Order: sequence, then structure tokens, then C-alpha cells
Amino acid sequence: MFLDDAIAQCLALPHVTEETPFGPTALVYKVGGKIFAITLPDDHPPRINLKCDPDRAVTLRDQFDAITPGYHMNKKHWNTVILDHSLPDSLITDLIRHSYDLVVAGLPKKVRATITSE
Repeated sequence: MFLDDAIAQCLALPHVTEETPFGPTALVYKVGGKIFAITLPDDHPPRINLKCDPDRAVTLRDQFDAITPGYHMNKKHWNTVILDHSLPDSLITDLIRHSYDLVVAGLPKKVRATITSE
């Protein structure tokens, strides 16, 4: 998957915003004000940090060389996915959605209700 495709996947999810709180070199994707994805477009190959269930995170890291502990993140809850075309696009799409769903599930009830009511 190309980085532009991963970004499009993030932005296609409901109520997602793209921000640059860490400067112009990191694009951050949030839902309900909480981060679920971070990309570093200038990295080669490009990468995307995604939140992940801790048990699944370890399994994925063991299974795929292109999935590593989250760069500059809590390594228990975040993975870095290297977009070097070694992973199936369907897996990356699933990981983006998994990250989004984890963040939505952790939002306060009122905020979550506005996101899931559509």
C-alpha cells in the first residue's frame, strides 16, 4: 500500500481529522480528539503508527518484519507499519480500522455516541 492510500483510508473513516501538532513532518489522524494514526511522509519507506490490542500487536510483530513496536509511542499499545509493499493492502486496511475502533471504544460515552450514531 502506498502512503497516500493509507491516508485516504484514515480520512474515509467517520469524524476523522488530520492535524500537524508535532510540526509539518508528522501527519496525525484523530477521532474524537484522540490519535489513532500518525504518519511520517518524509520517511523512506513511509511508515504509519497505529494503535493495536497488545496481544495482537505482539503476534503481528512476530509474523511480519514490516510491523515493529511503535516508533516514539507506547510500544505495548502501538505498532509501526512500514509501507514497503510487503504487507497485503487488506491487512493494512484492517489495522487502520482496528486502531480507529480501539480509539472510538475508549472515548467518553457522549463523544462515542455522536460518532457511532451515524
